[in-house]
Amino acid sequence: MLLRQQAEELEYRTLSPRASFSSRSRGRRIPEEECQVRTCFQRDRDRIIHSKAFRRLKHKTQVFIAPEGDHYRMRLTHTLEVAQIARTIARALGLNEDLTEAIALGHDLGHTPFGHSGEEALGEVAPGGFRHNEQSLRVVDVLEGEGGLNLTWEVRDGILNHTGDKDPATLEGQVVKIADRVAYINHDIDDALRAGIIRQEDLPRDCLEVLGWEHKIRINTMVTDLIENSWDRDGIQMSPEVAEATTKLRSYLFQHVYTNPRAKGEEEKAKMLLKQLYRFYLEHPQEVEGLVKGKNLEQAVVDYIAGMTDRFAIKQFNTHFVPAGFKLFD
Repeated sequence: MLLRQQAEELEYRTLSPRASFSSRSRGRRIPEEECQVRTCFQRDRDRIIHSKAFRRLKHKTQVFIAPEGDHYRMRLTHTLEVAQIARTIARALGLNEDLTEAIALGHDLGHTPFGHSGEEALGEVAPGGFRHNEQSLRVVDVLEGEGGLNLTWEVRDGILNHTGDKDPATLEGQVVKIADRVAYINHDIDDALRAGIIRQEDLPRDCLEVLGWEHKIRINTMVTDLIENSWDRDGIQMSPEVAEATTKLRSYLFQHVYTNPRAKGEEEKAKMLLKQLYRFYLEHPQEVEGLVKGKNLEQAVVDYIAGMTDRFAIKQFNTHFVPAGFKLFD
């Protein structure tokens, strides 16, 4: 018996009936021969980890643009924290950890440089707007490798619907969607405290009385509550008390961190930079000529800019808009 088949049978013996079983996957867009060792979801996870788009996340902003400290989160560390939280919840509920991890690791692959300010910039200039979850799906379907990663339907659904009004079709995808919120609420507080943007005593007291006064305690409260209130149910949810405190804490972040002049003082510059690059590449299509490949120019430019790291975007801006010193030759 193949190792993959043994792993598939183990899922039936150990997972909840509500879990997504790899042998019952709705399959890939392009059928391909199964791996002898790995299940389809394990294979998807590996493809994402080995992708160039995943590696670029280490140089993409999470909240603070170009932070000078060594311990601020970037898009990659956020992704890893989401995966860790999501796996903990999935394991406790008897769900498919491999599927959960694959969705978590791929959910932000399409994020722009400079965090949500970059997303806003492209959304304001690109035809049809720009949404990072849709771009993440585009990365795994089209842009990465030679024609995409050809992931399973369940992973693609989780990536597309990890944000927005529509919930993922699988419980594993729903776990990632709420783990994403648990992760960024808590690590953004941690980073904002480290940066001096807010003080511990500024945080809403009623929220901390429910969730906890320390970073690790708040995460533990949210995760434990999720597990207790999602056990043997067809949806992933918090208790009303914890959900209300979590929502209020998130609102506090939007009011005092995400729009704070000190924290976001460079955002308008970042947005201007990306918009200028977008217009430049439209006016100089030869710069992205090799990237069009049957796509319209606007889409090729959006794909190119969205895939940039912060430092590469800055480098391209300097190349195209900042005068260099004139060199004299003898």
